[in-house]
Amino acid sequence: MLKIFRFFKPYLFPFFAILLVLFGQAMAELYLPTLMSDVVNEGMMKGNSGYIWKYGGYMLLVALASSSCAILGSYLSARVAVAFSRDLRERVFVKAEQFALHEFDIMGTSSMITRTTNDITQIQTLLVMGMRFMIYAPILCIGGIIMALSKDAHLTLILAIVLPLMALTIGGLATFVVPLFKVMQVKLDTLNRVVRENLIGIRVIRAFDKQRVERKRFDEANKDLVDTSIKVNRIMAAMQPMMMLFMNLTSVAIIWFAGIRIADGNMELGDMMAFLQYAMQIMFSIIMVSIMFVMIPRAQASAVRINEILDLEPEIKDAEKTVAADEQRGYLEFDNVTFYYPGAEAPALSNISFKTGPGEVTAIIGGTGSGKSTLINLVPRFYDINQGVIRVNGVDISKLSQHHLRSKIGFVPQSVVLFSGTIKENILFGKKDASMKEVIHAAKIAQADDFISKMQDGYESAVSQGGTNLSGGQKQRVSIARALVRNPEIYIFDDSFSALDYKTDASLRHALKGETKEATVIIVAQRVSTVKDADRIIVLDEGKISAVGKHYELLKTSEVYREIVSSQLSEEEM
Repeated sequence: MLKIFRFFKPYLFPFFAILLVLFGQAMAELYLPTLMSDVVNEGMMKGNSGYIWKYGGYMLLVALASSSCAILGSYLSARVAVAFSRDLRERVFVKAEQFALHEFDIMGTSSMITRTTNDITQIQTLLVMGMRFMIYAPILCIGGIIMALSKDAHLTLILAIVLPLMALTIGGLATFVVPLFKVMQVKLDTLNRVVRENLIGIRVIRAFDKQRVERKRFDEANKDLVDTSIKVNRIMAAMQPMMMLFMNLTSVAIIWFAGIRIADGNMELGDMMAFLQYAMQIMFSIIMVSIMFVMIPRAQASAVRINEILDLEPEIKDAEKTVAADEQRGYLEFDNVTFYYPGAEAPALSNISFKTGPGEVTAIIGGTGSGKSTLINLVPRFYDINQGVIRVNGVDISKLSQHHLRSKIGFVPQSVVLFSGTIKENILFGKKDASMKEVIHAAKIAQADDFISKMQDGYESAVSQGGTNLSGGQKQRVSIARALVRNPEIYIFDDSFSALDYKTDASLRHALKGETKEATVIIVAQRVSTVKDADRIIVLDEGKISAVGKHYELLKTSEVYREIVSSQLSEEEM
């Protein structure tokens, strides 16, 4: 767990300030019973009212100092804990952004969300409590024992019996609680995953009338977490009455034996009251530490999970010395490329080789699972290839920085992702400093300007989370405009025209021709009408290139292509 505090260095100065403040609070609280003892022994027992007023004033000042230190210590510890968790959350988020798709598959989206929110909150809670109690309580405990010994060494035998019993009781409870806290975080992941899947897939669930099934699935995950939480809370609930029992029995024992010593003339009343206060301080400090030791296992489980993210090295890294690929523009080459998904026995792509350049449209077509999307995901290095070379402008992409490589690509994914905000902001996601003129131009090319202009607020119209207030075709056109505004060297369209009607599809492809004369265009599509006018059609079959050519050539030479075409077009249309 301590590993996570390697990022705590910027907060060392305020930490020492908290240490000093809490030390002052502990010293003030330890001095109060001594003052009270003097007031009782010298003032009240001897009837010296002047002494009472004088030392009573001292007690008031010490109590005020203690309260001030407590307030300042709480404020500083809260500020440090919140700032540390803020920076830690940022580190986790930045690290997650560096992950390849494979790392996200390992962690899982729901688990990543839990780790970034709930797990870091656990660390924050521990820090707030820890800096208050883990510093303050030991000082109070050790100081209390020393002061109790100075008042009456004989009565400390009571503490010598009670304190080990308390420690054993707390240790026994902790052995049950520690494993349950670790299990709770895993169950929270499961609940988070179920909720996320239900929210994302609400349309599918309703379409198949599976609300009851999903409700039952949620109830099971929820009940699992609740049952574990109840077990933990029962154990924790048992701790408080047991500690109070120890404290009350100790108070009775101290008063009983101190009364005997006062009767024998071996102890004064004020000393007994001070000793009783020190005993309570010692026991309270042990209870505070015990609460912390119960909190630590849960925070430790969270720290381990956070460290898993921070310590996970991204598979895709930039080379130590990167180069630029600016001597040419818009050239892409696959040279005998083979790719395996992590853990797969068979390659997803085998011996893929082709070249394309500016002004050329290369279409990729094939059956389901033939490797079309996999192939284009290799261009921006979402995955790294196992064999062969991919070159952009004649340079191996592994020698380019990921930022430099991706700045040359306008990528439109198969699953459209829009962000909450406005339509303008979503298009500007492709190029943040684009002018309004560029935004409108990109939207016109993408055939999106018509429907955007008809919306009440035009380009300032709000887009809900995930773009749920737009149709599938509208979302596709906005995402295409987002890629176009970037004016990249390589355009990649991964089945990006599937939600468009034939007329809009044709208009968009016609507009693209004039826009992409100096860029390479790669289109992945299932529609024959989308790819038939391409300069080059690559037919994939089971991860291999089955044929390459133009539409009419492939109709004669490729059986796979002919089957795809015949499934969509009649003999006359073919």
